Amino acid sequence: MSKHQELLKEFGYFAQSARTVEALMEQIVQRLHDTMTRYNWVGFYVVDKAKPGFLILGPHVGSFAPLESISLDRGLCGAAATTKKTVVVNNVAADPRYMAGSELVKSEIVVPVLMKGALFGEIDINSYFANTFAPADQEFVEACAALVGSFLEKPR
Repeated sequence: MSKHQELLKEFGYFAQSARTVEALMEQIVQRLHDTMTRYNWVGFYVVDKAKPGFLILGPHVGSFAPLESISLDRGLCGAAATTKKTVVVNNVAADPRYMAGSELVKSEIVVPVLMKGALFGEIDINSYFANTFAPADQEFVEACAALVGSFLEKPR
């Protein structure tokens, strides 16, 4: 079993007993940061209910101070949020949409978290290495986002 499969299985088990979506997101960011060597900053941004059109920082782990709030019309996070599609950039210096959180970041993946088709938030992963996110990483992070979306859709 691959590391991706092992983690998804672990997250699935945790989701069965997690009391809140925040607890589930906290578990995911911590384990991804601890386990995946090149995932140097892992965090969730969630739709700001008080300020439509913005994402606010949710559970996160990593080695730099992230942006606390992001407009939906800015950056890679905004692009993923408005299109509801994964954004993978393996060389952030070459993408004009990139908003630097740290000069150390070389690649980034942002995956929307959808709840019944509506944007709830997104998972954002930054790496200090170029070309970190292969198609297998994209599928894995998309599965993590889908797990959070499924958790949100279940009645509690």
